[in-house]
Amino acid sequence: MARHDPHPHPHPHPREALKKDRQLSLVQDDRHDSGLDSMKDEEYENLVRELEDIRLQPADASAPLQNVAGHTGHAWKLQVTEDGDTFLHLAIIHEEKSLSLEIIRQAGRDQAFLNFQNNLNQTPLHLAIITDQPEIAETLLKAGCDAEIRDFRGNTPLHIACEQGSLRGVGVLTQYCPKHQVTSLLQSSNYNGHTCLHLASIQGYLAIVEHLLSLGADVNSQEPCNGRTALHLAVDLQNQELVSLLLKHGADVNKVTYQGYSPYQLTWGRSNSFIQEQLRQFTTADLQMLPESEDEESCESESEFTEDELLYDDCVIGGRHVPC
Repeated sequence: MARHDPHPHPHPHPREALKKDRQLSLVQDDRHDSGLDSMKDEEYENLVRELEDIRLQPADASAPLQNVAGHTGHAWKLQVTEDGDTFLHLAIIHEEKSLSLEIIRQAGRDQAFLNFQNNLNQTPLHLAIITDQPEIAETLLKAGCDAEIRDFRGNTPLHIACEQGSLRGVGVLTQYCPKHQVTSLLQSSNYNGHTCLHLASIQGYLAIVEHLLSLGADVNSQEPCNGRTALHLAVDLQNQELVSLLLKHGADVNKVTYQGYSPYQLTWGRSNSFIQEQLRQFTTADLQMLPESEDEESCESESEFTEDELLYDDCVIGGRHVPC
């Protein structure tokens, strides 16, 4: 889908994104050995060719690296790589669609296998969304996969779809999850304190923002780091279309951050006078002027962010550490 952003930052190929995640995991675990991150391009292509030749057979797996508990039947369910990936994880990572669908079919309703988390706490459903394979995601959901499981960053698959701008992924997840689970997913925050609405707003994906709001996402939800709502984020990003969309859906212009700033107060010193005027007419008089106790330097530290220097202490946006 089109990105409503004056300075778009294209997302990397899914394999590159997975490699970055695994590199981060290796650093955290002080590991320096294998995994997709260390695989040369030629080795990767060889592995893809090997996967193409694989045929699922209920033969005995003579030397599995680990055991996946709770399974019955097929021995291939017990095979796990050193990255914690099952046969299904690998098939999805390498975008082997027919093989992935066959594995899911043969797995039946084996929830332990279908929801198994690798070393990054990613389920096959996470990987189907990361690699933008909505048909695989739909099949997993119909097989009973749990969409509320979190990865190592606290992201559910819906968080990932919103951050990547995958309208198809968002549509599949919200259509095939039970209604009560969709409500829970919309309320859920990842480990950086972002809801799905926050992530879609930060990235400027207007169609996803509108879809989430139509499903009942709280337009005034505050991220716990400093209490910004999606409207505060839209002002920081100077995203005029997003401001208008949020106002149309009832965003509270008088909601303040934990330091007491309204969205209008964050327009001071910004170039977009249209946003400022939009907010001024709805903002109460006491929230239009900056607090007298704040000096110029502290005001700038609260509100003067560029688009590439977003908002949060120790925060990762789009796979990059963002300075505050």
